[in-house]
This record gives sequence, structure tokens and C-alpha cells, in this order.
Amino acid sequence: MKNTEELLAGVLAGEHGHPPADMTATSVFWVHHGTRLAGGNTTYLNQYVLVRVGGSFGGCAFEAGEADPSLCRDASGAPLDTLLRDAPRPLRIAALDAYLSAVRPHREAAGAEPVTLPAGTPETRAQARDAAIAGLLDIEAGARVGLIGVVNPLVAAIRERGGAPLLCDFNLRTTQWGDPVTDDMHELLDTADAVVATGMTLSNGSFDTVLARCRERGVPLVVYAQTGSAVARAFLGAGVTALSAEPFPFSQFSAEPTTLYRYRAAAGA
Repeated sequence: MKNTEELLAGVLAGEHGHPPADMTATSVFWVHHGTRLAGGNTTYLNQYVLVRVGGSFGGCAFEAGEADPSLCRDASGAPLDTLLRDAPRPLRIAALDAYLSAVRPHREAAGAEPVTLPAGTPETRAQARDAAIAGLLDIEAGARVGLIGVVNPLVAAIRERGGAPLLCDFNLRTTQWGDPVTDDMHELLDTADAVVATGMTLSNGSFDTVLARCRERGVPLVVYAQTGSAVARAFLGAGVTALSAEPFPFSQFSAEPTTLYRYRAAAGA
């Protein structure tokens, strides 16, 4: 399986378990929120479309203007295969994530390492989450770590592990420490010793490019995913080296302990 389109085609063909035509998107909803962490100078603005199928949720973040809250009215109650075939890309990814989460929930998956994020402030929880992500990196001191999708606590966590971050984001130009951030990931992909990419790459269509380039160069690829956490999991051992999967409800929506799941290719392949 080379890319997300092949994965989607396989799901529609019934190759991954229960036929999606027999499953229903019970609830489709939309969340828009902003966050500014204490001591930071960046307000993160995030929008998600979420799909519930039975006991599982799928999610996909998207850029402003890519989807409208009105789609929730039309998509709620629809057969899952209809969303997988005909919906706007963010909703297709959320539906695919919901399907893969339903047939193999993270909480039951072999090879999944549960990590409990502590109760507390947004800063406490973000630091714990990003330390868990950085803990998946197996790098030597001074290694160039390409980070596609920049959040300041994760930049700090990579540095704490001895990495030298190379930063790419569509919406940020500098970190809170003044590090430059590019919006062109290609030079980063050509020079990094390891790559860490957000699940948002599934939403904007760049995931397949990141995956292919890391395969070509033999570069480790770690994915940290609220968007499409079960979608990224499908590529463990096939380009994705490790994954931090955070199913809904995401850490920023709670002050109570929540769980993310870490995977490594050797365990998940």
C-alpha cells in the first residue's frame, strides 16, 4: 500500500473488515477553537470535522474555508461509504479515520502503548503530550529533525532530546524563540535526518509526498496525529516509523487525564 488513495480504495473494496456501506456515520460535528499557551506569542486556531461510528470517532483538522459547519446536517446519519466516496477531503479523512478506528480501536490494538496525559493546565498537558511524541525519536545529538506542523512545546521537546529542528508550517513564520519557519517542506524533506509530521498533512494532501520522500531516503518518519490517527497507523512499517495517536476527545478539550497511544513500526507492522 503506497498512499492514502490506495488505502481508501481498499476500505471501499472491503479489504479491511466490515463493509463501510453497512456502517453509519451516527454523528458528524464541527469544532473551532483557539489556544494561546502561557508564555507564548502564538494563538493556534484549529478547526476539526469529526465523525462518530459506533464506539469510535474519526477526526480531521482543516484550514479555514475548506469545509462549512452545514455539512454536519447533511452528513449525519449517512452511510459511511457515501462519505468516503463523495465528501470534501477533510470529511473523507475523518470518515476513513472513524472506519479504521471502529474496526481496530486504539484501546484494543496490539502494539499500542497507552500514555496517560496528566490532569492540569493546557501548558502541563501540552508539555506531556509533546514529550511523549519526542520520545519516539531515536536520534543522535545534533541530528536535523524536520518538523512539519509547528507547535512550540514540541520544538522544545525535540531540542531536549538533542535534535536540531528544521521547521515548516503553513501558518507560522517564527517560533516563540524567533526560530525561522518555512512554508516549503521540500528542502526540509531533502536534508532532514528524521522527520516528524502532524496528521494535518493528511488533511492538506501532503502526507503522501512526505511518506514517499522518507521512504526514498530511508529517513525515519514519526507522525503525531489527532487528525487521522488510525489512518496514519495503517502505514506503520510502510514508511511510518512511529506514531503518536490521539483519538477524540483531544487533550486540549479536557483538564482531566486522557490517553494517547504510541506505536513503533516493529510492534505495529
